[in-house]
Amino acid sequence: MNHSKVEYAPFEYSYYDYSDWYSENAEPTKPPKEVILPCDPTADEKLYHICMLSISLVVMLILAVLSRKNKLCQGFTRGSSSIFSPANFLDQTQQKGLVMAVFGLVFSKLAMLVIAPDPLPFSKDTPAEIKEYMKIIAIFYYPILFYPLLACCTLQHKVGYVFGSLLSFSHFGVLVWQKFDCPKTPEIYKYYALLASLPQLACLAYLCVQFFLLFLKGPKNDEDLDSSYYSDYVKLLLKKKSSAASSTSTDKPTLVERILEVPKSYIYIPAKVFRFPLKLAVTAFVALVAIYHTALLLVVLVVPTLHIVRAGIDENIAFLLLGFGIVLSDDRMEVVKIVTFYTWLLEVCYLCAMTLSCLVSLIMLMRSMILHRSNLKGLYKGDIYSIYNSQKTIRPSKPGIVCWMGLTGYQAAIICLGMAIQTVVFFICFVFFVFMIIIPVFYGRNIIVFEVAGKAWPGWVTLLLVTALQHVTAKFAFIKKEAGTRDLNNRESLFLLTYLLFLINTVVGLVVGIWRMVITALYNIVHLGRIDISLLHRTAESWDPAYRYYVHSLKVEVSQAHPVLKAFCGLLLDMMVEGGRVGQKIRDAEEGIQENRPNKATSRQRIRCRWQLLYTLVNNPSLLGSRKHFQTLQTSESVLNGTPNRSSKISSKKESIKSDAEPIPSTETPTNQDKTD
Repeated sequence: MNHSKVEYAPFEYSYYDYSDWYSENAEPTKPPKEVILPCDPTADEKLYHICMLSISLVVMLILAVLSRKNKLCQGFTRGSSSIFSPANFLDQTQQKGLVMAVFGLVFSKLAMLVIAPDPLPFSKDTPAEIKEYMKIIAIFYYPILFYPLLACCTLQHKVGYVFGSLLSFSHFGVLVWQKFDCPKTPEIYKYYALLASLPQLACLAYLCVQFFLLFLKGPKNDEDLDSSYYSDYVKLLLKKKSSAASSTSTDKPTLVERILEVPKSYIYIPAKVFRFPLKLAVTAFVALVAIYHTALLLVVLVVPTLHIVRAGIDENIAFLLLGFGIVLSDDRMEVVKIVTFYTWLLEVCYLCAMTLSCLVSLIMLMRSMILHRSNLKGLYKGDIYSIYNSQKTIRPSKPGIVCWMGLTGYQAAIICLGMAIQTVVFFICFVFFVFMIIIPVFYGRNIIVFEVAGKAWPGWVTLLLVTALQHVTAKFAFIKKEAGTRDLNNRESLFLLTYLLFLINTVVGLVVGIWRMVITALYNIVHLGRIDISLLHRTAESWDPAYRYYVHSLKVEVSQAHPVLKAFCGLLLDMMVEGGRVGQKIRDAEEGIQENRPNKATSRQRIRCRWQLLYTLVNNPSLLGSRKHFQTLQTSESVLNGTPNRSSKISSKKESIKSDAEPIPSTETPTNQDKTD
């Protein structure tokens, strides 16, 4: 019976004439059931952009007049704003939602621009020769198109909020109109354009609501240095911790608490009196939008193709497999069912891999936000070694400015690339697990993995037993405990066992080396989308460009937006701008204190708070250039070089002023920053 089957298959294979496939009289491939034709919406794209550009130009001119600026760019002045400064990215107290929405809107346009047939809306059927040049122009065009939305938010004027509402409602209304007219497009997938525009619709809807609410509430005057955030941060920093909190922190956590601490470390919970810098908030939101667009592209590029392949499987697939020597069954219809089922399994594996990649990216994003907060707080306190592997000075630099400007775009690109690589790797893992383990076990054939493992089981058992023997003997035979200390025991047996197990440990080392490669590859692939950690060793982390961008951008954030420094600057500006009102309050309070003669506890508390503030300002790396000994050092260097500078003039003026105050010895231990200074 078996011989008849073997003889029948070649006979049937030779009987079928393959020449019909290539003959001129062969029937053409059947067209798909649904043909999506190009659609032109009622709201013409070219006319829409011409009108919006004109309106945006008029709005910018009106805002320029309202801002009452005589210069294009001015220095920092309190409460001032300009259309040429659309957002203060070093401000931690302004409306972050509007800026994040505009950045998400621009990135969504860029994500759709990659595969758009016409990069610019002013021309249709763009020739292939100039398509790449059009894409470069479009990269600059769309940020300019949505720039007035940022300007309307920054000026803090009701007229600006009205114009912002007008622009956002216009963009939103026309986009909804176009998607309602043409929900299906022939690009990649019929609903790709509609699904890709969802982040744009969400951002524009948020802008419409926020501009309307800001118009009703009116402009705020408590932005940046006027905000109470910085003073609240300093109060919390100088607040004395209770003894109950310190005692509970020293208690050893239970097993349940340690287990729950692991998932909590990946869930971002807002902290008390801490706000993310605007730059990092925008970076996190753009990364979230990038995850959505990457996942959408990964789905529409593969899944519809698998659907077409599965729908086109017919009896001819049996002859195609037979040409490669694969015989699934003698029945052609059964072969069709098997191949269709395997194709469906491939689709399931791919969707599972893509879903797992999205979950991993979201978890890593939340973990990055937690580490961002920890790094910022550490640098605020002067903990340099938590970020850098050597002593660094926190001050702006040319590489730091470049990295700070490109941090958001770098993070978006890295997370897109990471998701693509993760999806491919996870897909390979799922396919291996399904087709090499689950299906062979379910059907009871083609169990190649189990056959190989069955032949090599004596070696694996030997390795496991030897490894277990070493652990057991190390715990019970070679370690002794006496008087609360540990020491070696039975040294002769230890030396003998080390010699006897030399060769078997070599084999174990080979297995460990392979496992090390697998673990390192998986770890780097999972964490590829994060820029807050380096994928290289601590001594070589400077060669990691993503991590280098991150640490240099933190230098700019900490040196320019330190909450304690801003609280101090806000206090000084209050004393200068308000005619000494704050200084008069302080003098009145001191006079009242002298008259009332408070107890010693109040005096000690006041002195302690002043010393804590002084110690915080002394250790602030942002004030390094203002210290007298630093300026004296620069003076000596300039004298040696023969080129006096501004700092030498200032230090010479300061040296002419004699101080009557005696130096107060510090009870605190000097930090690494003070040693460096």
